[in-house]
Amino acid sequence: MKALRRFTVRAHLPDRLSALERLSTNLRWSWDEPTQELFATIDSALWEQLGRDPVALLGGVSPRRLDELAVDDGFLARLDALADALDTYLTQPMWYQEQREAQPSWPTGIAYFSMEFGVAEVLPNYSGGLGILAGDHLKSASDLGLPLIAVGLYYRSGYFRQSLTADGWQHEDYPSLDPQGLPLRLLTDSAGDPVLVSLDMPDDARLNAQVWIAQVGRIPLLLLDSDIPDNDHDMRSVTDRLYGGDQEHRIRQELLAGIGGVRAIRAFTAVEGLPEPQVFHMNEGHAGFLGVERIRELVTDGGLEFDTALTVVRSSTVFTTHTPVPAGIDRFPVEMVERYLGSSRLLPGVPLERILGFGAEDDPTKFNMAHMGLRLAQRANGVSLLHGQVSRGMFNDLWKGFDQDEVPIGSITNGVHAPTWAAPQWVQLARELVGEDLGSLSEADTWQRLQQVDPGHLWWIRSQLRDLLVADVRRRLRRSWLERGAAEAELGWIANAFDPGVLTVGFARRVPTYKRLTLMLRDPDRLEKLLLDDERPVQLIVAGKSHPADDGGKALIQQIVRFADRPAVRHRIAFLPDYDMSMARLLYWGCDVWLNNPLRPLEACGTSGMKSALNGGLNLSIRDGWWDEWYDGENGWEIPTADGLADEARRDDLEATALYDLLEKSVTTSFYERDENGVPQRWVEMVRHTLQVLGPKVLASRMVRDYTEKYYAPAAQSLHRTIEEVDGVPFGAAIELAAYCERARRSWPRVEITDVDSYGLPDTPLLGSELTLTATVQLDELGPDEVVVEAVVGRVDASDVLLDPVTVRMAHAGSPDGIELFTATIPLPVAGPVGYTVRVLPHHRLLAADSELGLVALA
Repeated sequence: MKALRRFTVRAHLPDRLSALERLSTNLRWSWDEPTQELFATIDSALWEQLGRDPVALLGGVSPRRLDELAVDDGFLARLDALADALDTYLTQPMWYQEQREAQPSWPTGIAYFSMEFGVAEVLPNYSGGLGILAGDHLKSASDLGLPLIAVGLYYRSGYFRQSLTADGWQHEDYPSLDPQGLPLRLLTDSAGDPVLVSLDMPDDARLNAQVWIAQVGRIPLLLLDSDIPDNDHDMRSVTDRLYGGDQEHRIRQELLAGIGGVRAIRAFTAVEGLPEPQVFHMNEGHAGFLGVERIRELVTDGGLEFDTALTVVRSSTVFTTHTPVPAGIDRFPVEMVERYLGSSRLLPGVPLERILGFGAEDDPTKFNMAHMGLRLAQRANGVSLLHGQVSRGMFNDLWKGFDQDEVPIGSITNGVHAPTWAAPQWVQLARELVGEDLGSLSEADTWQRLQQVDPGHLWWIRSQLRDLLVADVRRRLRRSWLERGAAEAELGWIANAFDPGVLTVGFARRVPTYKRLTLMLRDPDRLEKLLLDDERPVQLIVAGKSHPADDGGKALIQQIVRFADRPAVRHRIAFLPDYDMSMARLLYWGCDVWLNNPLRPLEACGTSGMKSALNGGLNLSIRDGWWDEWYDGENGWEIPTADGLADEARRDDLEATALYDLLEKSVTTSFYERDENGVPQRWVEMVRHTLQVLGPKVLASRMVRDYTEKYYAPAAQSLHRTIEEVDGVPFGAAIELAAYCERARRSWPRVEITDVDSYGLPDTPLLGSELTLTATVQLDELGPDEVVVEAVVGRVDASDVLLDPVTVRMAHAGSPDGIELFTATIPLPVAGPVGYTVRVLPHHRLLAADSELGLVALA
């Protein structure tokens, strides 16, 4: 018989073991090895059987065992020490508190919104890299002491569990997750009743959500859950699955995440007595509606005019884009947005036409969530240097008249949370080199201490980790083949599948087309030859999920599976289903080489290769994402790219051939060349170099510090300046800026450079010769102090397009007869064909950059 409903009953802990409850429900245990070891001590077999889940363990362990532990002095001493360590971690001043003492303008609160969070396997609220990145952001923010509150949705079925059919086709399963059996607590009011967030929907419907709280170290993660009796059936299913359903389902999720997320923060901070966040960070455009909800608050509750409210919201909002392709952006039919936001019930005081303007794009029938994110944020960034460049090109049309490099989208390269992803063996080595306090690992000099470590010891660690991986691969292979219908009697070969002594290559990620899962199969005979080489064999582990609606991606998986099923190679190549954090961790630990072969430049960052590098893995990758900026010729191998080749099939052929050549002639050669002690000296030195050079760079602590210093702190400072009183008027500065922006936009069609004179150059100009320019400018309603006039000088191509120009601000030289004169003298910066122009941009002290409004007048 099948139960109607399942739920989790937690064990009653003896008083002396009550600290286990706190340790199990704060997800810091997921990156604190001593706490994990304590839970394993309770019942090691059950710990492994339940997926290393402390909450499940405490629900499944026998009362008799708990009674034994309650009088076990050794266990109690460890428990007390770990409980004290958690309390210290949660309360002691960290990096942020130390920095804020000297810089009190840093924000007292930061809100971080993401559609998914990969914090731990036990909370499967993620699908791939975006969620894992968000989880690592929270953990590092906790380690650094940031006053951050995170917001997302609680998906009752997570993403999906992946298995394979007998013919290798991906099958999805959506297990129902019981929040009561997870490390979550419900947000309740003073009477103990659940706090509900409510949104008005079309046709007088209402969407209600309760709020679960996952405590990620010092960071509360608020997860909104619509599966409650207060909702009709349609609304209960809004948070059923991550990235599931149609566009109707998706827009409801994004309205709940953005608008409901802001309301959840307001409720949470009121209940907990915490300061309201000053800075709001959108991790991708999914939560873009948070901006219009904040405008509504300021209009309806604060009494501000719409444009003043928009000015305040923009000053304190950060937007991070993760996609390098327009197809990766959520775009809704305008009619759908009108239906959900057209009445005044959901967002009173926020005109529909202004909302539609935020999401406007070239196609008037589409509403673009990334465009809305960019228009509602004063600061924006991509997630690697190359991705920042790609993003400036992709969104250049929002700043017409500006060169791509001037588009105000910066970059902060992603990072990974070392305590989560570094193998215990590396952590132990770090303690031996620098002591128990590993905070110094953020300093590049600390990593140079690896120079002291004997090559044999480094090789021993790498070999140990490969052993662990091979054992895990064999377990997963057996489970997968049994699920696909194989009999136990025909799986004897798995006992010797994969070899702890063979060069191991990993390829694991989501399976969209651009990541090219099957590039390795371009020449199957050559791949087979590499796998089965008598002297220098290769073994290949592949994993990844295709979106349930992407049959093309599923077909790619099937191609890999069918190749790997062949008896000739199945001991050397495997596709492992249900890629998740637990599988990923061992892959990053144990793979010698991490393979990544996307279509450049379509990989925004690619943090999987960072996690491998953190464990001494060498990257073999197309120069894309983070690898483009940090590859140095000694920390792995660059797969040459046939960028720009119109024939996609030929491009794949060329890049696959380059991949095979590198494996055959460089990678395997270095791995199998051994000294008299069996140590591959050249390989180990590349491992050492990788750790020394990439170790401090790939850390999420570096990333979060970068966000704090370059985005969060400036956003808080902008907010403080924007909400200042002027002449006793609250929000006077915001009112002033809003009025200036409106006046600048109104005047701009009539802002004109009517004349440019040049003089001072000799007949034969030389490098460094001085060029004097004088521009005559009509400014309509604007004053000369409300614009910037710039001379732009540089080398020109055959079409007179300026290349890498130098920009010099021109000085105001007077206002004869109602016109404005500006002048500048410039030493010629380059030799060869040189050209110049003059341009005008709006300028105000409260703008983050003169390009912010997207207005420019050219001579």
